[in-house]
Amino acid sequence: MKSDDFDADGVKSQTFSVDSGGRLLETRLYSPMAPATKARLIVFFPCGGFLSSDLEQTDDFVRVLAAGTGCKVLAVAYTTALNLPFPAAAEDAHAVLAWAVRHRAKLNWNGECMITAGVEAGGNLAAVSSMMARDRGGPAIAAQLLIMPMLDAGLTSCSMRTVDVTGGAARAADACAAGYRDYLPRAADRVHPYASPLQSSRMKGLPPTLILSAEDDPLRDEAEQYGAKLIAAGVKTLVRRMPPIAMEQPDARCDCARQESAMREIAGFIAALDNGCDATPGKP
Repeated sequence: MKSDDFDADGVKSQTFSVDSGGRLLETRLYSPMAPATKARLIVFFPCGGFLSSDLEQTDDFVRVLAAGTGCKVLAVAYTTALNLPFPAAAEDAHAVLAWAVRHRAKLNWNGECMITAGVEAGGNLAAVSSMMARDRGGPAIAAQLLIMPMLDAGLTSCSMRTVDVTGGAARAADACAAGYRDYLPRAADRVHPYASPLQSSRMKGLPPTLILSAEDDPLRDEAEQYGAKLIAAGVKTLVRRMPPIAMEQPDARCDCARQESAMREIAGFIAALDNGCDATPGKP
């Protein structure tokens, strides 16, 4: 089964605006052709290193995600660091979760199962918004999909520190560093769990998690370390490392995530959620 077999061209999309503290955020709802489930909504945050949240860049991947899982997917363009630094993007992420619950009828979703998801900086926001939902009493999050996520603002992992000085991996590491510099101009914020989830000492109460890393990606160690911390805290967690990816390509992570092996992991993880999609793990 190739990614094209998901018939992603048949996925419909419509645009909404979400108010987040006076900031209007563009969101796109992707709805797969029948049989689509009304029980599950994936809220997806795109990549871009906190400097971009272009929904066009991830459009192909989100269509494959909707087609491959049978879930509605709400993609969110959050406030970038070039406009406002932390915690603006994190607050946007949580605001969209609350908005989706309030407007579930508009989304043709029954409100039973919300899953956060994201690639790279979007993976950070998927993890952070799950933490915020736990800490703030909702909304309930049933699961999180963290795809090659940025989780360590200190850039301290072995795979980040030992990256080759030339080539696509080096440029990807430099892009992460540049994004964090603008997103977290105050040094103290770099250890805040809502900015750097790997630094959090409180993992209990988070929802079941799928983490995808990739060989040769400088983000792979922090992704896998985060998975180990979740497992140690008793959170149902599945960690998978994908084959090497073409890091010299700007959309390499999305390309990797929409391949057959990655989509099979994502679809299988969602299908295996308890009781069809029990949202109670995300509650505090």
